[in-house]
Amino acid sequence: MALASATRACFGGGQISGAPENVIDYITIATTGNASDFGDLVAGNQAPTGLADDTRGIWAGGVSQNVIQYITIASTGNATDFGDLTQATWYAMSTSNPTRGVIAGGSTSSGTINNIEYITISTLGNSTDFGDLIESKRQGAGVSDYVK
Repeated sequence: MALASATRACFGGGQISGAPENVIDYITIATTGNASDFGDLVAGNQAPTGLADDTRGIWAGGVSQNVIQYITIASTGNATDFGDLTQATWYAMSTSNPTRGVIAGGSTSSGTINNIEYITISTLGNSTDFGDLIESKRQGAGVSDYVK
């Protein structure tokens, strides 16, 4: 439930005492110290996946949620609706580059899935089918490295 730009890392969602959490915290990566309040997610969100470019941070899905929400990483404030995933998905894996965010696998009310979907980070809207994983997976990790 973390995402980052080159200068700031943001942490959103999770669970406190069994209830989905809506708080977003942030740190400045170049300095040590405690997290500060960034704002709130659109709604409490447990087990979303996070991805980002240098400007926009995105959380997608969460337990029984298909919502995609975003923040502007450089300025604090509440998250805003971005669009929707093709289905409510949690414990998905994600990765991104400066243009596209990819969300793969996860759990749904029907079980673990093998879907891959993508969004264009700079443009609001719903996710689009990308393809399928070789097998259904959840709770993995995604990484990326891109050259500017």
